Amino acid sequence: MQNSKLLDIKNISISFSSEGHENEIIHNISYHLYPNEILGIVGESGSGKSVSSLAILGLLPKKISKITQGSILFNEQDLTAVSQNHFQKIRGNEIAMIFQEPMSSLNPSMTCGKQVLEILLQHTNLSKAEAKVETLALFEKVKLPLPERVYKAYPHEISGGQKQRVMIAMAIACKPKVLIADEPTTALDVTVQKDIILLLKQLQQEEQMSIIFISHDLSLVSEIADRIIVMYKGDIVEQGDVNQVFKSPKHIYTKALINSRPSMNTRLKQLPTIDDFINDTTNSEIITSDMRAQAQKKIYAQKPLLEVINLEKEFVSKSGWFSKPELFKAVNKVSFKLYKGETLGLVGESGCGKSTLSSAILQLDKATAGSILYNGKDITNLSKSEIRKLRKDIQIIFQDPYASLNPRLTVGKAILEPMKVHGIGINDKDRKDKVLDLLVKVGLDETYYNRYPHEFSGGQRQRIGIARAIALEPQFIICDESVSALDISVQAQVLNLLNDLKSQFGFTYIFISHDLAVVKYMANQLIVMNKGEIEELGDADKIYSNPQKTYTKKLIHAIPKGL
Repeated sequence: MQNSKLLDIKNISISFSSEGHENEIIHNISYHLYPNEILGIVGESGSGKSVSSLAILGLLPKKISKITQGSILFNEQDLTAVSQNHFQKIRGNEIAMIFQEPMSSLNPSMTCGKQVLEILLQHTNLSKAEAKVETLALFEKVKLPLPERVYKAYPHEISGGQKQRVMIAMAIACKPKVLIADEPTTALDVTVQKDIILLLKQLQQEEQMSIIFISHDLSLVSEIADRIIVMYKGDIVEQGDVNQVFKSPKHIYTKALINSRPSMNTRLKQLPTIDDFINDTTNSEIITSDMRAQAQKKIYAQKPLLEVINLEKEFVSKSGWFSKPELFKAVNKVSFKLYKGETLGLVGESGCGKSTLSSAILQLDKATAGSILYNGKDITNLSKSEIRKLRKDIQIIFQDPYASLNPRLTVGKAILEPMKVHGIGINDKDRKDKVLDLLVKVGLDETYYNRYPHEFSGGQRQRIGIARAIALEPQFIICDESVSALDISVQAQVLNLLNDLKSQFGFTYIFISHDLAVVKYMANQLIVMNKGEIEELGDADKIYSNPQKTYTKKLIHAIPKGL
């Protein structure tokens, strides 16, 4: 490894002030980045990964935060002592950043091409015509299909993976020496995630730049990084060569991060969490193939709870004022059965029809053809009052619990109101007692009843979403990407909770996710969807160990497996 350090962070501490109190959230950390190197920074929400990287670019919120000690040397110049004007020359030009959520980083009112064009015009001496040629060349470099079309398109007109590629094109436009990628693949499909990782690796080699790759997923980071830093509560707890950290972790937190993710080979009864490792309370009990086979036999001896027969859903798409409307089949001749007490995994890339199918089952969107039998009765032509009764029986837990909770309602009210609508409980006191009991059941406590959604972390909000779904005493719950935005350890807690509730209340789940390792851990049977059709259907373990279709093989091959 080179001796010259491109970036050298020395003894940095960062404090945030709130109501007159100063709270130190980064504690005297030191690390460095060599030229032409990929450095992975791993840790969960609140570990300080993003805050420390924003400090490098001088992007910390001025009024509430400050660097209390230390230096950030870039090419031996201390960035903690430079003016804002000087920072503007560095940002984008010498140090660039790709953010986690491209939709909030891209301007929705400007075409994708114009957004890259502006950066080139600002930082280079290119003419407008030359900048357009360079933008199209960048779009080709980041492997965007039909660069001319993307150039003219607005961000909402392209997919999540394409938006992320536009962000990468913007970041590398001025050939920076350092690229900071902050959770650039978190919400993406496993195949798109793999593509982005390979693209970043390729660009790093071609442009000879250095990358700081930030993620909460250690397996993912091990696929791209040369060295790894592990952060926990504002401290660096471990750092070293990627092989050394991944294969022989020394710190208990690093061990927990590696082991909290569901294994592709063994199915533990309880996934270990960070607290389990710290308190030495991990449960290593395994669900054997025989135990699983016995449970499956019991499930499939019953009549199906839900039967979907030749289901179709068509949408009419128009690409312009005078163009002919085109029919697009989002779901095409889909058939499957779901049994009481089963968890049915549903996987596939964005746009494959997973969410459209769940909307049709929930009667939120009417199917174009086919039938859906629930407890033997076709629910595709129910009256409004019948659909309202059905709502109690079939619930959904959403991907983003914050967006699905009313910010003006306390948590207690948010859970209690649907119970009132559906006539659960004798009176408000009885309902409140049930809500308090539910909060405890989902791993929260009674004091949360009078608090508002913004006062909670992502994992806590997801538990509130689960409490609200089970408050109506449903038979069947659709979990739509309900753990995809959570940290690895919080994800383990929520998956354990869903399995505990399933045992306790006899729930039946359809579990939708782009994280195939999670689906394998949860599912009895698996449906793989592609372009609105079922590509493969069968026992989850058999499909993972011996996929029959090329598309399924591609999905499984793209799962980050670590070293």
